[in-house]
Amino acid sequence: MYTTVTELADGRELIYYDSAPGHDRTARDVRPLERVESTPELRRDPATGDWVTIAAHRQTRTYHPPADACPLCPSREGRPSEIPAADYEVAVFENRFPSLSGAAGRCEVVCFTPEHDAGFADLSPGRARLVLDAWTDRTATLSARPGVAQVYCFENRGAEIGVTLPHPHGQIYAFTAPTPRTAKHLAAASAHRAATGRNLFEDLLAEARAAAERVVLAGEHWTAFVPYAARWPYEVHLYPHRRVPDLTRLDAAERAEFPGLYLELLRRFDRLFGLAEPTPYVSAWHQAPLRGGDELALHLEVFTVRRTADKLKYLAGTESGMDAFMNDVSPEAAARRLREAR
Repeated sequence: MYTTVTELADGRELIYYDSAPGHDRTARDVRPLERVESTPELRRDPATGDWVTIAAHRQTRTYHPPADACPLCPSREGRPSEIPAADYEVAVFENRFPSLSGAAGRCEVVCFTPEHDAGFADLSPGRARLVLDAWTDRTATLSARPGVAQVYCFENRGAEIGVTLPHPHGQIYAFTAPTPRTAKHLAAASAHRAATGRNLFEDLLAEARAAAERVVLAGEHWTAFVPYAARWPYEVHLYPHRRVPDLTRLDAAERAEFPGLYLELLRRFDRLFGLAEPTPYVSAWHQAPLRGGDELALHLEVFTVRRTADKLKYLAGTESGMDAFMNDVSPEAAARRLREAR
């Protein structure tokens, strides 16, 4: 992996990730950009203890631009974008309209490919590996920033998820406190350790691998399975067999196997409903917080809001109002359908 660090016209950082040396990354951002005033505020909900980010400045962010005005495509003559180069492999830059910035954290955008109409599932294994390397590099860099408590890499895909820029991309958030979901993981892992003397996530993986009806894909170093109490109609967790806290701790063999397995998983999601358009999904890396996360385990969670070819799963009264999930598809049936989606 080869990196080139530069700046955009308003001073935001841009990093090019290339698989080989020799690429010209000297193109300058010629847009007359002014700095966006980003003043997010973290407020703690006294009723739950959860931190809520107030980011009112994001109301003016780019919203469903036409393809010829996509800010994530490479720049062209007369059409500059967030990527000044005429081509790129993987690019990461500070979000112009961040939910988190300054003392509240940091938000970055990860562009997986210059191809506007592609998806992650369309990447080659080599390009997917380069994205993995970029995620890993940014995790290490952001973890070293003062005040950062947890780094979260994720992809939202599809208008049904709420994506406003269809160009294939993901995001990275550097949180200043562990997220509410992570806090639940920490509490559950602590209780499990106290009750059994074992690690919760090692037990979850062992149980899933033993219960073959919930396994979707398996390799020498990774297993993808539907969790026993899945919250979403089609939800898959992808774990390395060796428990590690974050992406920086994966070894060479684990990194080598991941791209092929992950690409096959995403392609099965796309084949699941027999539709011409790709399946919407969220893909979320769960990494341990920098402090107090010894009992947690790196894993990737992928889920779709689509429950049938013509129906979506909406978070209505029970889920949104009470955080009580109701799933319309049994985990065993979901795993079977994903195994069959070859």
